[in-house]
Amino acid sequence: QVTLVESGGGSVQAGESLRLSCAASGRTGGAYGMGWFRQLPGKEREFVAGINWSGGSTDYADSVKGRFSISRDNAKNTVDLQMVSLKAEDTAVYSCAARSYAISTTSSEYRYWGQGTQVTVSS
Repeated sequence: QVTLVESGGGSVQAGESLRLSCAASGRTGGAYGMGWFRQLPGKEREFVAGINWSGGSTDYADSVKGRFSISRDNAKNTVDLQMVSLKAEDTAVYSCAARSYAISTTSSEYRYWGQGTQVTVSS
């Protein structure tokens, strides 16, 4: 079992930055690919960014490319999402998720999920 806890959400103005962090605990000895997803009420979860187990491969949704950056520190069991130039349309609950090894843009392929953190961007 892997437990994921997100932090760093909040309310900002458009154009500002936020850094989200996801801390993993439990059976973290495995090689996990990590993803960040976001969701609005009544809508499907949307893939935002992913990083493979080694950190050598990343992937981003087109809507966040060039503005968001995902990184991981396997020694600390953390995965961060640096978000700059935030837009109102980035407003959502952001959740991190873990799966074996590789990145996936499909939420159903992730086994472990955090509870989510709210990001609100005002224009």
